[in-house]
Amino acid sequence: MADRRAEENSVSGQPTQKAIADFDPAPKPKRNKYAFACAMLASMTSILLGYDIGVMSGASLFIKDDLKISNVQVEVLMGILNLYSLIGSAAAGRTSDWIGRRYTIVLAGAIFFAGALLMGFATNYSFLMFGRFVAGIGVGYALMIAPVYTAEVSPASSRGFLTSFPEVFINAGILLGYISNWAFSGLALNLGWRLMLGVGAIPSIFLALGVLAMPESPRWLVMQGRLGDAKIVLDRTSDSMEESKLRLADIKEAAGIPEHCNDDIVQVAKRSHGEDVWKELILHPTPAVRHILIAAVGIHFFQQASGIDAVVLYSPTIFKYAGIKSKNKLLLATIAVGSVKTIFILVATFLLDRIGRRPLLLSSMAGMIASLACLGFGLTIVVHSDEKVTWAVVLSITMVLVYVAFFSIGMGPITWVYSSEIFPLKLRAQGCSIGVAVNRVVSGTLSMTFISLYEAITIGGAFFLFAGIAAVGWVFFYTMLPETQGRTLEDMEVLFGKFHKWKKANALLKNKRVDPNSNDAANGGQVQLRTNGQE
Repeated sequence: MADRRAEENSVSGQPTQKAIADFDPAPKPKRNKYAFACAMLASMTSILLGYDIGVMSGASLFIKDDLKISNVQVEVLMGILNLYSLIGSAAAGRTSDWIGRRYTIVLAGAIFFAGALLMGFATNYSFLMFGRFVAGIGVGYALMIAPVYTAEVSPASSRGFLTSFPEVFINAGILLGYISNWAFSGLALNLGWRLMLGVGAIPSIFLALGVLAMPESPRWLVMQGRLGDAKIVLDRTSDSMEESKLRLADIKEAAGIPEHCNDDIVQVAKRSHGEDVWKELILHPTPAVRHILIAAVGIHFFQQASGIDAVVLYSPTIFKYAGIKSKNKLLLATIAVGSVKTIFILVATFLLDRIGRRPLLLSSMAGMIASLACLGFGLTIVVHSDEKVTWAVVLSITMVLVYVAFFSIGMGPITWVYSSEIFPLKLRAQGCSIGVAVNRVVSGTLSMTFISLYEAITIGGAFFLFAGIAAVGWVFFYTMLPETQGRTLEDMEVLFGKFHKWKKANALLKNKRVDPNSNDAANGGQVQLRTNGQE
């Protein structure tokens, strides 16, 4: 009766009466716990890299004394893992297309386990470098595959939150590495640093076992023609059955599978093992793919070129210049750095899907520029003063903490979130591996040259240089990186391609994709990619 009365009122022109509840905002969908668990397990592989970064910052102090190595050898030891990881990240794209995302994560853990044991049992510098080589390959695999898997399994409503998990666990690993340094620092010189490095093998065992309980990526399953299995995973990782159907339709379209094809197993073109992908990505890219590649490479370059690994790896050296002399106090100060990084990365995970990528990224970069400039100023005063300048020491130590806080609240997690969500399905694994390769090359270069750099231009001058690079990065992000919050992964090729004129494409998407009569309000205003026949 109520429906009929409402219908009669509308026909007669009388306004329909609405209950007060009709004006309440639509309830936000609950966070998908299954997708949350999958993303957390996959992202925990990033602990391996974080632990290695954190533990080497302190272990290098003891390795230098025990093995009697030079500053140049210390530089190489600190940064070479980043270059070794290129082998892993380059192979991870093809490997993950071949054996799947899940088993690639298991492989990453197994390789790092072997590398950590080799480093722990190293008897000389050459043996230690071989252990770094093996561990670096495992790190490269983990760095590439964790963000890809997490992006592919996450619903659009919480993709930013879940895809930031790798950076969360990198920071957790760094903190664990700092704590390990402090905990084992009191042991005999030849034993302490070996235990610091060797215990890194323990987490990889549990990670490999935990990953076996995860489902395979639905996008990889579709690329293999396993639509039935993909549908099961999507039903469990989506916020609603409607979203699950929409995600499946989008993936099928991207994979070239006809919309009407709903069999559990279908034949797909054999392009899932990397064939012709590099041609489409590098040699003959469309304007959209070229823009996406530039954006991914750029964000990875500026994340590392702004000096984060120099600060994290050489934080004991920086604090030593700032006036802290005791090894025990130096290691405790690094724990403060790790704690600040971890706290602020946790804050960032809750802001990514609320504030958006661009506002967080730009404000984070602005804070990094200011803190790097102040750190350079403070260290310059400390180094060039004959007596202790307390305010400059306090400024320098404070700015290290402020810098890592600003990095962790935006630049750190968004690099991985953004680069993993913008590539088209068939180019995603290889595209992300290029981004990781750039990230590791820049990180390795800075890590292996930082001591030489500050000896050449002073330690204050080094941070002024990083501030200048960060300023260039801010301009690049402002002009070239569109907002991706709430977009489906298959929506990105429409948004990209206009380069610095991307705002026109953004307006076009809003006009074409948002139906004012739809239930978009219930989806938190997220724009969903419509497929043919869906109204």
